[in-house]
Formats: sequence, C-alpha cells, structure tokens
Amino acid sequence: MRETGRIGVDIGGTFTDIVLFTDRGRTVSKKTPSTPDHPDQAVITGIRLALDEAGLQPGDIVGVLHGTTVGSNAILQKRGGRTGLVTTRGFRDVLEIGRLRTPGMFDLSWDKPEPLVPRHWRCEVTERIAADGSVVAPLDRDELCAVGAFFRDEGIESIAVCFLNSYRNPAHEREAEAILREAFPEIAVTTSVAVLPEQREYERTSTTVVNAYVLPVLRDYLASLADGLAAMGVTAPLYVSNSNGGLAPAALAQEKPVFFISSGRAAGVAGAGDLGRRTGVPNLVAFDMGGTTASASLVKDGELSRTTEYEFRA
Repeated sequence: MRETGRIGVDIGGTFTDIVLFTDRGRTVSKKTPSTPDHPDQAVITGIRLALDEAGLQPGDIVGVLHGTTVGSNAILQKRGGRTGLVTTRGFRDVLEIGRLRTPGMFDLSWDKPEPLVPRHWRCEVTERIAADGSVVAPLDRDELCAVGAFFRDEGIESIAVCFLNSYRNPAHEREAEAILREAFPEIAVTTSVAVLPEQREYERTSTTVVNAYVLPVLRDYLASLADGLAAMGVTAPLYVSNSNGGLAPAALAQEKPVFFISSGRAAGVAGAGDLGRRTGVPNLVAFDMGGTTASASLVKDGELSRTTEYEFRA
C-alpha cells in the first residue's frame, strides 16, 4: 500500500517550519528561512525538502495544515492593504475615540496607537438604523457611489463598511456591499455584519477594519501558496489554523482573515495543551518566541485560556 502523509506548516517572521507525518509513523521536519516579501516561497521550498528526505511524491500528500503570522505581521509592520472606511454620518472618529481607556491611568507617556485607517480615508454617508432595528433614514446611494469613486481614485484596495446598529438590522450594510461590489469590483468589501454582528460600535468597527486591512495581504498570499502547491503536484486540501486553535479551509481565511490573525500562535497553544494531556501535565504555560512577536498563554486543568478581546502591543 502506498505511503501517504500530512504536512504541517508554520510561518514565522524569521523561519518557516515544515513537519511531514506519514501514515506509517515516520516524521520529517525542515526549517527554512522565511521570505517575508513572498512567504509562500519558503513554504514550497520546505515542502520539497521534506518530500525528498521522506522519499514521497507531491501526490502522496493528503492534507496541508497551515499556521501563519502573515496576518499579525501585516498589522504590526503596517503592511496591510490601503483601506477605507464607510460609516454612518457622525461616526467618523469611532476608531480614535475608542473606549477612552488607557493601559495605565497615570501613565502620561502613553501614546494612543494610530488607527489602521487614516482620517481622510474614513468617510460618512447618510443612513440611519435605530436601536430597535427600524429605518430612520434610508441609505443615500449617490453619496455611497461618490465615496466609492473617491476611494478608487485614492488607490484603496479594501473597504470596511460599518453602520450604526447594523447588528439589529443589516439591510443597509448589505445594500452598501452590493452597490460597492457592482460599481467597484476591483476593491474588496468587508461589512461588519459579516464578521462581528454585535453591539459596541468601537469593537465592531475596529474588527471590521482589521479584516479589511489584512484581507488583500492574506488573500494574495494564500492564492499564491495554493498555486505553488498545485504547480508542484500537491492536490491535497489546504487548511489554515484560526485564532481559536481549530482549522478552516483556506477559502474562509481569504474571505475573513480577522479570524486568523493569531493563527500560528493559537495552533501552538492547542498543541501544547494536547501534549500536556498526553503526558499528564494539565497545568502549563505555552510560550511562543518568534522573529516578530512573542506570545504566552496559560493552560489550566487541561483547558486552554480564551479571550474575546485581543490587542497588539509593539
């Protein structure tokens, strides 16, 4: 019977790690320097080396499981796509106002992080949904098209749409998405109801913006990786680790990359928790030191620590 294998990939800021597991219990690992401008190249190189050492062919691979820091590095290094924000009139500065919280109440040296979307790319349109979901003012299609044309002329690659109270009634956001996609098909569109249909304007707006900001980078990267795998003869499905430690198809990561920002780190914590259960160590700290970021997580009584909020600190 033909030997088959699965490949695990982890891209870091400095190195890219490849591990090949075969159905006969063999393990081959390779470490290659990451290629930040084209992260897929390091993955393809590492997979070729692993296959050669294992004596397997690309067609023998039945699955590629991928953890990556491409999304988080794009945020930390400010290398995401040129992003514009469309919001309800009067709510242009939600990203800067935030929750009026500071890390330390008496720290006068703290500087508020700059929003991922500068103010001149944050545009308001006339529309209004009430708190009960009723329509107070309809969406002004002409204003929206004018904003879209402005973004196109500015070279915007991705648009975030976040309207007041859309979590109660998503009609205006969905209408805006349809209009923008039809009139400006070259620009990606992310709506808040597609990624975080919950109350709290700042959290919803910032999450939508992160998705829009990272989307061009992760979309292009995963498309290039899929093309590279196909070119070398790997026909196995590509799965990406998401921020809760699970796996999802690459197509979902290309559409909603905000759920994959902590991809590689979350996979490491999930692996540490599993190792702890197998070795009888239910309480441990998982620490991940990379070339760009460092992360830590607590595993208590075999349960992974989870949070509903996440913040990057440079």
